[in-house]
Amino acid sequence: MTAIRIRSSAGAYDAFFSRGAIGRLPPLLARLGDFSGVYLLSSPRVWRHWGASVARSVPGWRKDRVILFDDAESAKRLSTVEKVARQLVRAGADRRSALVAVGGGVVGDVAGFVAATYLRGVRLVHVPTTLVAQVDSSIGGKTGVNIPEGKNLVGAFYPPKLVVVDPELLRTLPPREYRSGLYEVIKYGVIADRALFEYLARHMPALLRRDAAALDWVIPRCIRIKARVVQRDERESGLRQILNFGHTLGHALEAATCYRRFLHGEAVACGMCAATMLAILRKRISIREAAAIISLIQEVGPVPRVPDLSASDLRQVLASDKKSRGGRVQWVLPTRAGKVDSGIELPWASVAVVARALPAVMEQKNFGIAGFARGAK
Repeated sequence: MTAIRIRSSAGAYDAFFSRGAIGRLPPLLARLGDFSGVYLLSSPRVWRHWGASVARSVPGWRKDRVILFDDAESAKRLSTVEKVARQLVRAGADRRSALVAVGGGVVGDVAGFVAATYLRGVRLVHVPTTLVAQVDSSIGGKTGVNIPEGKNLVGAFYPPKLVVVDPELLRTLPPREYRSGLYEVIKYGVIADRALFEYLARHMPALLRRDAAALDWVIPRCIRIKARVVQRDERESGLRQILNFGHTLGHALEAATCYRRFLHGEAVACGMCAATMLAILRKRISIREAAAIISLIQEVGPVPRVPDLSASDLRQVLASDKKSRGGRVQWVLPTRAGKVDSGIELPWASVAVVARALPAVMEQKNFGIAGFARGAK
């Protein structure tokens, strides 16, 4: 079993990675000390696949300590947090309780925010069941829910006490959700690890087949990258901003479509292509490097149609994003595979040019990097 240590202001915690790790949950939980009770938070669809396996691994589990809620992005809101908190009260959860989040990013975000706020904080354990959650959202302590004005605008920094990553849990993941996670894996290659990017370029067909060896190489590498970043910048005041590559426009697309059209990774894929095109316009990246990034994103597969957004609508949504500063949008742009610049402000004319071209790019219709660069001059 691979143990990856992550330091935080609230104390260090470990992310354990191995096939079959779910079966080792009892001794891993025992390391955290005594609990008055362990409460399992998940979604109905995840629980149908993995509930029995997880329950067997939790000492003294009871049905009334299993709390299920919708894991659609549209359900990631304050009303869900209230519902879960009230169920915890009725089930008798106290300050010595532990919450175990079993699911993808939505389950982890909701459970994390509940753990941060219920009785002013109880212990949290993540058992991520999606690729996005295993490589990204379960690491780093960000929690949050959406409101109509934007994504993750209400939340807290609240690191878990333990993360248990078992790639066997990906076996039941629907193909679209699995591909959504691969976009986040590409993100790590672009922002921080050229060797990872080159591996992905060579092994994407194997990863699309969920090849065990490829996944066992990629997942811990992504966890280590995120661990290095969040340890150096826990509160997103500097370096951690690079993790937002693709998320600036991605979050805007999710909000503009009411969180019902795109999976998170799909929106990030669109955002990464847009950021790469912006880097071309601003002459921050070569045509060759940009083509490699966009081609790899396209290789993963199709995403839902990108809506036509007017410049004014797009500006309003982007300005309300939590990453903006005083209404000024901060972009993360690649300079090559493995390196990005963050905190960049751009003229709205450039953003509008890219927004108009993006639908054709994501549909892979007659798109040539060189032609885009010439036409945008």
